[in-house]
Amino acid sequence: MLKMVHIANVGPDRTAFAPVFIEALQKLGELRLVNDGAGLTDTEKSDILRESDVALLGWNAAPIPPELATSPGRLKYVCNVTGELKFMVPPEIVAAGIPVSNWGDAPAIDVAEGTMTLLLAALKDLHEQVQAIRSGRWDLDPANFGGTLFEANLGIYGCGVIGQAVIAMLRPFSPVIRVYDPFCAELPDGCIRVESLHKLFASSEIVTIHAGLTEDTTKSVTAELLALLPRHGVLINTARGAIVEQDALFAELRSGRLRAGLDVLDPDSLPEDHEARSWTNLILTGHRISRGWPTHDVPPERLLRMHRICVENLERFARGEPLRFVMDPARYARST
Repeated sequence: MLKMVHIANVGPDRTAFAPVFIEALQKLGELRLVNDGAGLTDTEKSDILRESDVALLGWNAAPIPPELATSPGRLKYVCNVTGELKFMVPPEIVAAGIPVSNWGDAPAIDVAEGTMTLLLAALKDLHEQVQAIRSGRWDLDPANFGGTLFEANLGIYGCGVIGQAVIAMLRPFSPVIRVYDPFCAELPDGCIRVESLHKLFASSEIVTIHAGLTEDTTKSVTAELLALLPRHGVLINTARGAIVEQDALFAELRSGRLRAGLDVLDPDSLPEDHEARSWTNLILTGHRISRGWPTHDVPPERLLRMHRICVENLERFARGEPLRFVMDPARYARST
């Protein structure tokens, strides 16, 4: 029988480990839920994990001790129900060859929808239009506001599962899509590969960011690159705030030269009195643009996509079949 364990820092997250998901897991084998993992030593956590075939992770999970890499006991698979791994899974585990997977493309559609929301709102100056009407004005001067995706030069920075989902949503609008991603071996049909960020920004009126945060991507969108965008160019970021030199971007926005839709910042919030909160050429969504329907703080009553991916992988593991969305050291290093 498959033995699974989840060690939570306090208690299992109500969404990641919803009752409907726990019920699905219990149909696959024996499930042990351990609370108050934050108070356990690494040795105590390791002893618990060695007794199971699968360690289940998710929001609020206790980190896996690195010592399990050389002495895993019965543990043969680490399955993260959610996305971010690095704060829960040390690189030693991945390097040791213990399979580690996460939710893969589960959030791609939601984040892509959020990207499209910010993109169209910024491009159409929706924030400025709303403010104008609320202040008693009515129309915006078409010489200074607006835009269209039709035949627009649009750059994609990062072509993983989210970047590809965005590209699929963009197709009906017929932009010219250029992509910079040195790790993507094959681009979606119709996209133009560029070999540098400089070429991406120099050839784009709009850039959307979907890269992971790594040493190479941190602060990679520089003042020099932003200066390559034309007047009224648009930057959208639903990835990680630290990819952009924020002071340089804010300088462009303060001047009114560029427009932006930012779901993420660095750090991921602003002081209450920060001037950027009032700029009408900037839309801020507080790292929540990808949210789904309101939950009213009630756990989901059906399996979410992240749950279905986890269950499928556990079934594959039990049958000895290849797992989906497994991290190798290179992918782990690029993940966020």
